[in-house]
Amino acid sequence: MDSLSPVPGAPAASCPPRRGLLRRLGRFGFSGWLGLALLAFWVLAAVVGPGLLPRALAGAGSGTVFGPIGATHWLGTDYLGRDMLARVVDGARYTVGVALVATLLASGIGIALALLAAAGTARLDAVLSRLLDTLTAIPSKMFALIMVAGFGSSVQMLVFTAALIYVPGAFRIARALAVNIAALDYVTVARTRGEGTLYIMRREILPNILAPMLADFGLRFVYVVLLLAGLSFLGLGIQPPAADWGSLVRENIGALPDAGASVIAPALAIASLTIAVNLVIDSLPGRAERARLER
Repeated sequence: MDSLSPVPGAPAASCPPRRGLLRRLGRFGFSGWLGLALLAFWVLAAVVGPGLLPRALAGAGSGTVFGPIGATHWLGTDYLGRDMLARVVDGARYTVGVALVATLLASGIGIALALLAAAGTARLDAVLSRLLDTLTAIPSKMFALIMVAGFGSSVQMLVFTAALIYVPGAFRIARALAVNIAALDYVTVARTRGEGTLYIMRREILPNILAPMLADFGLRFVYVVLLLAGLSFLGLGIQPPAADWGSLVRENIGALPDAGASVIAPALAIASLTIAVNLVIDSLPGRAERARLER
């Protein structure tokens, strides 16, 4: 039996962080990896894509309106004869970038307010909940149209509007999780030993709601992408000469009767981005493990 006892002073066996990360990624499966690959592709396209495109493609149109797919123009040309591949890659900056910033703001503010409501007093919880319920009562698209019509459709206003629309949803989900955790024994112990509200929010509640809120972040990102694409399709989103994928669909709607690539390409880009995010969400370790147990 002595030979089985650990050597005094030897470090306990543990899984290295890198190996633990690889094990989690290994549980993704094919659909999860496909989603990650698509998501990484569009993020890279948004960050470095416009700088890698030849200036000739990013310039003025060649004169062939709604040109077909070919060796020169892989996705055809748009209503002004410009290369659609360059337009789609350039539009990724606005579709992915604006949606990501707006979702980070919405989820960050919503989670912070939810933690404050769960760890604070009952009166503060009631005030925050009723204020955000007021925003929830306004239809999101109607609210966006009012904001854009009243203050313009700059990038900053689009980010602010989208974030404000989806703060209440992030707050409600985070609050529902945080309130249940705030009632557990270890949080009560932390209160008893005199820990402040900020400590309880940051150390006791937040780490236990991160996993479900990460899934909610992905879904909220999809909602923001679709909202911004809808506004751009109506002409109230990103304004020319800049363009996101929604405005590219609107600009090239004349190619729809002939199933032109100039209108299908940005629509497929929106679809692939939203599908990729959903594939990643469905393959998160907790959700994938629960699905295997259910089977």
